[in-house]
Amino acid sequence: MAHMDDQLSVTVLGLGPMGSALARAFLRHDHATTVWNRTAAKADALVAEGASRADTVDDAVTASRIVISCVADYDAMYDVLGSSVDALRGRLLVNLSSGTPEQARQAAAWAEEHGVDYLDGAIMVPVPAVGQPDAVILYSGDRTVFDTHRSTLDVLGGASSHVGTDPGLAVLYNTALLGFMYATVNGFYHAAALVGTAGVSATEFESMATGWFLNSVVVPILDDQAPKIDAGEFAGTIDTTEMNLTALEHVTRTSEDHEVNAALPRHLAELTRQAIADGLAGASYASMIKYYRGPRKG
Repeated sequence: MAHMDDQLSVTVLGLGPMGSALARAFLRHDHATTVWNRTAAKADALVAEGASRADTVDDAVTASRIVISCVADYDAMYDVLGSSVDALRGRLLVNLSSGTPEQARQAAAWAEEHGVDYLDGAIMVPVPAVGQPDAVILYSGDRTVFDTHRSTLDVLGGASSHVGTDPGLAVLYNTALLGFMYATVNGFYHAAALVGTAGVSATEFESMATGWFLNSVVVPILDDQAPKIDAGEFAGTIDTTEMNLTALEHVTRTSEDHEVNAALPRHLAELTRQAIADGLAGASYASMIKYYRGPRKG
């Protein structure tokens, strides 16, 4: 077993595909790596590669200064660590399990109550990318704790970053980016189905959608509108809500005419009509963010 005084020692709890990838990244960088999994046989391959197998959670926790939890969710983390919380005292727990921002904040409070340093994280890359220089893992929580252990954590992703002291921010970023991804990907699916009615292949359309259109149209729009959203400046010039409704109605009507599911553009058109009814006809289309914000943001 690695000793906790060894600055390079780390423990990984949970050896599914992602947990195993985390452990291998540490091994590749010569970190003394201890692993534990409820089904012990899942550690066999890692042990053959140089990891130390812990027979109990207590053994796993006391082996290292840094404990990485990569189990199913927060409840599973409590289930695994609940009886070993005393052994965690004075160590760093990095939780890379799935959940919600509120669960992350509750976990941080639980850790503080028991004298455990805590960072919450969100892995933003697929399993094969873990440990690569351009891999991104987002962390949130105490900045001093993050800075102290950053050289070790950077082993898992060279492009990782600390997004804020609120422990819930990493998972909030993750959820927001997933929502952005699904909206974008489904927008492409709808668009590809639409041009597909004229025999255009998805591959042919993708080269235009992600090449010229994404880089020359979508990205500049976001670059222009994001600071205006932050400043609350929604004066319309050439991008008014009313003008955008006309475009959305064209997309909806064309979809219907070509027997392509029009639910997505129809929903966006209905939301835009609501904005116009609320007096935002001449405002910029960025003003639509008001219909996504909760009551705390107005």
